[in-house]
Amino acid sequence: MQLYNTMTRKKEPLTPRTPGKINMYACGITAYDLSHIGHARSAVAFDVLVRYLRYLGLDVTFVRNFTDVDDKIINRANKEGRSSEDVASQYMAAFHEDMDRLGVLRPDIEPLATEHISDMIRLCETLIKAGKAYATASGDVYFRVRAFPGYGKLSGRNPDELRSGARIAPGEEKEDPLDFALWKAAKPGEPHWTSPWGEGRPGWHIECSAMSEKYMELPLDIHGGGLDLIFPHHENEIAQTEAATGKPLANLWVHNGFVQVNSEKMSKSLGNFKTIRDILDSYLPETLRFFLIGKHYRSPIDFSFDSMDEAERAEKRIYETLRDVDAALARETWKKGQDGNAILKELDELSAAFLASLDDDCNTAAALGHLFSVMHVARRVLEDKKLRVSEAGRDILSRLRGLTPLWDRILGVFGADPVTFLSDLRAMRIRRRNIDMNAINTLLTARTEARASKDFAQSDTLRDELAELGIEVRDTPEGQQWDLR
Repeated sequence: MQLYNTMTRKKEPLTPRTPGKINMYACGITAYDLSHIGHARSAVAFDVLVRYLRYLGLDVTFVRNFTDVDDKIINRANKEGRSSEDVASQYMAAFHEDMDRLGVLRPDIEPLATEHISDMIRLCETLIKAGKAYATASGDVYFRVRAFPGYGKLSGRNPDELRSGARIAPGEEKEDPLDFALWKAAKPGEPHWTSPWGEGRPGWHIECSAMSEKYMELPLDIHGGGLDLIFPHHENEIAQTEAATGKPLANLWVHNGFVQVNSEKMSKSLGNFKTIRDILDSYLPETLRFFLIGKHYRSPIDFSFDSMDEAERAEKRIYETLRDVDAALARETWKKGQDGNAILKELDELSAAFLASLDDDCNTAAALGHLFSVMHVARRVLEDKKLRVSEAGRDILSRLRGLTPLWDRILGVFGADPVTFLSDLRAMRIRRRNIDMNAINTLLTARTEARASKDFAQSDTLRDELAELGIEVRDTPEGQQWDLR
């Protein structure tokens, strides 16, 4: 398998530091608000990567932290008149609920920053002793950026260019505008802990350095997060950790792309801020997951309700095909005489191509393309009147249906019972469109009665009325069936 390494700007083979094992760390949320679609994108991207690495037989230890002490958490707590711990607990629980709905597996280890204050203090002490950091008279501790020659190697930024735009804020006691806080002296109304420099709390960047080293030996096989974390967060993590340990922090740096909303940067000021819960009020969780993996994890993705509708239609077609495959496989007798070897070979090739796409930098978009090709094969068999009732057709459809557990295991989609999923999808679409089902059911019943009495003119009139309400009716050997247009 190859993964794109942000550090080297190229794809590199994934070579575990310890054969058969992968240590992977991804930065988690700062728990001060409901999680948004950007959080969903990152969580799903790394969930698929973890799932696939485990499918390959690797023993993966996945660590994803929570930042539960931060300026944003403190500000919200003070504004609402409650503790920072209460705010963080609320939004960590909400994050778990959202991720569970999206089918994101829990990490093996999920540390909280506040549980590792002593580890952060020790790391600060090591850096001060090495001359890489310094404490101020007021109790702050800063990292000396100029003391780490490799600063900027992940983001490609030049410290001299960064310095030209850097400023020292009033009250700061930095030696250099580029220096960043490892420890912050306590202010009134803030949570704080005892340290050699007085009461205070950790800076954001030191948290992940301490927690990753606590649970996994360095260098990590993979360190991940969103593109927005490359600078300054991951750049500062590298500087702290490597200055303290003399070891690389990670061998591979993996970053997922940005999410826009209707081609604009998502922000509350623009009124386009979309929480996961906002979206799941109108779409099934699997539809959101399917939408997110429809693009390569490094590519930007543009969220809109039109694009979600498009994803929903594609997902619906796949589940309808799986439903029809299941119905065809329910036959009790099968005819002989057809040859399905060529199609079986085609399915094997598509399955291999599916896995090859994931080997190539976890390309879920290409993998889904091969999945759609499998669905086209299914339709060809189902529409061939002779093949679909033959033993060869049975073997093809069985082989095809046997692929869906693999898709669910790796991608986390298409593992539901098709009939149940399609029923849930229809109910969601009815709710989203605010359709009056009492009126619809009255028209459907009247049409059934009209057909039973052979009043086909009235039946056609009722069909037209239903069509105006967005209901498509089909007459089948099993009776009247309907769906939303």
